[in-house]
Amino acid sequence: MSSPGGRFAWAITGSGHELLESLALARRLPAVDLFLSAAAEEVLPMYGITLPSLREGFRLFRDKTHSAVPVGTLYEEHYHTVVVAPATSNTVAKCALGISDTLPTNMFAQAGKLGIPSLVFACDTEPVVLTRAPHDWVTLRPRRIEFENVERLRAIEHCSVVCSVAQLEAALAARLQALSLAWNTSSS
Repeated sequence: MSSPGGRFAWAITGSGHELLESLALARRLPAVDLFLSAAAEEVLPMYGITLPSLREGFRLFRDKTHSAVPVGTLYEEHYHTVVVAPATSNTVAKCALGISDTLPTNMFAQAGKLGIPSLVFACDTEPVVLTRAPHDWVTLRPRRIEFENVERLRAIEHCSVVCSVAQLEAALAARLQALSLAWNTSSS
């Protein structure tokens, strides 16, 4: 039986931070559609991820329209949750300030206006961030403005901010429980 709001909308931005781990979580969820920013499409191949490989487990929506046409699926009550993971500091800043000029930021804004819960995995949340770049590990030191934008984002209605893959997994588990759903157990 299909009910309104039966799917997760998972938006991917241009961040490589914990990208593979985030996608592994998305694969464990039931009924997930991926919404890719133009930056995500540039970054995914740097981490060995192709669009055909994503199509094996997800329906894909790409940022190919100026008016973010795929956002209309939110109005049709297809989604119960919007996830933005991983979220660049640019995406966090835009979401925190109400700017919606990419597919992920539009999904976030419209979800909030519709009262659909959002989970945002913000990448720049610690004084020192060790992250996997395409060819090596890199140490980043986020600036005060990144921390301030994360705090602004935390204050937005219908939004939960997580700061690690473990926190994202816990938030998703809580969301699944609230929806009376379960993680996928198959490895496909």
